Amino acid sequence: MKIFHAQCSFIEMKKEDIINNILKSPALPTLPAVASDLISITSKEETTIKEIADLLSKDVSLSAKVLKIANSAYYGFTYKISTIQQAISCIGINAIRSLVLSFSFLAIKGGNKSEFFNYEDFLTKSLANAVVARLIKEKIDNYDLEEVFIAGLLKDIGKLIISSTHPKLYDQIAKAAQNSEKKITGLEHEIVGIDHAQIGYEVAKSWGFPAVLSIPIQYHHFPEKNKDDDKKVQLYTNVVYFAGLVSNILYSNNPNKYYDKFVKEIKVTLSFSKAVIDDILDKVDLEVVQNANYFGFSIKKPKSIEEILIEANTILSGINLTYDQMNKELVNAKIQMQKVAKELELKNKWLESLANIDGLTEVYNHRYLQIFLEREFNRAKRKKSTFCLIMLDVDNFKKFNDTYGHQAGDFILKELCVLLQKGIRTYDIIARYGGEEFAIVLPETELECAWTVAERLRNKVADHIFTDNKEKYKVTISIGIAEVNPSIDNISKNNLIDRADAALLESKKNGKNRITVYSNRKK
Repeated sequence: MKIFHAQCSFIEMKKEDIINNILKSPALPTLPAVASDLISITSKEETTIKEIADLLSKDVSLSAKVLKIANSAYYGFTYKISTIQQAISCIGINAIRSLVLSFSFLAIKGGNKSEFFNYEDFLTKSLANAVVARLIKEKIDNYDLEEVFIAGLLKDIGKLIISSTHPKLYDQIAKAAQNSEKKITGLEHEIVGIDHAQIGYEVAKSWGFPAVLSIPIQYHHFPEKNKDDDKKVQLYTNVVYFAGLVSNILYSNNPNKYYDKFVKEIKVTLSFSKAVIDDILDKVDLEVVQNANYFGFSIKKPKSIEEILIEANTILSGINLTYDQMNKELVNAKIQMQKVAKELELKNKWLESLANIDGLTEVYNHRYLQIFLEREFNRAKRKKSTFCLIMLDVDNFKKFNDTYGHQAGDFILKELCVLLQKGIRTYDIIARYGGEEFAIVLPETELECAWTVAERLRNKVADHIFTDNKEKYKVTISIGIAEVNPSIDNISKNNLIDRADAALLESKKNGKNRITVYSNRKK
């Protein structure tokens, strides 16, 4: 009866009073001080990289975690990041903020005494939400992946808050859900007077989270109700919603229901093809385990979505097969179908590469560079961010060709591109501009970091012995760098290329095997 009276008194309260009651609860989970301060200072445009680095450096453990993940396969840098300031410069402020919030969220335990709340299960499902959100965003573009990751991670934080601040009410909801066909949000309204999505949003807002992270929490069950004009907020809300459907395929008793809903709705909302959808779903189980390792904890590898759906369909069909029999007769058949699909996908990629890839060096061609630069100008202008263009040229290449022949020259260009590709980030691009001249675009990169990349590439090439059968060659490269912030600098992509080319020409004139920067800041 005590629980009943507590429930009645709670739902008789106004929604605002319920929220205040939760926000003032001594059992409400809290963020580490550094994470709270980081949210505050990153909301100010005048905040510098040094200020952020100084703040993070106050928490030695958190700094170590950030540096560890910055140097892991999570980013795939081929060089070592030694300081927090370097990490921020190379990864970006938004990415660092999202990483810190991810570590902070994964460290929250909550002092709940709920009988039904399992923290490990909650954490595993939250991680699946985050992983799928990032996989979906990667199919749209490669920007702000850490930000959409934390948006997915925070999706169900309201459940953690209810279980921590009002564990008995949480248990009532869990018990009711076992014997009801109603949605969990409906039961929460009946028992608490408000659902976990609204509670999560209010707490995230009280912590100072930006709208791009808090609003997807609020509307993750009903993204169509989000009327925010910000397209990024709308996109994140949809992505987080779809991530929730996929995690329900993994961890619910009705995977087919959520699979059908996911496939049907994401085709309409995000215009994803069946091949794109399958690629996302094929990666989920392994990505969840890998990301858990990146963030320093281990979880049991979930079954693949393919296995889950086959098992569910087998049960529904009433086929009395053992799991081993099912694997032999159904899984193998599905694998054969997948092989055919992958062969088709490879052929499609090959056709696409004919238009965008240089036939000799297998890096992007001049045509694709122009397309990418146009896109990067628009994106950087929208985000008010800076990016850099590197132009580089093989020194004395005509003389090399005349001395050793064009086949040797072709070998040098191909080997050079392999070397350069290993020295840049996965979302940077390298393109053959023409002849022995190449361009590298470094999105969201300021001049200092671009210089570091260029110097590393110059040294790498100068130190490398190009070995073709028994023949060994040495070459060097000259480099020009130009920096642009399209929201401030009134220049075109052609102007940017001209600037980088002019800087490259200066390197050639001044002795070659060197770097010149087209900027007011000279190195």
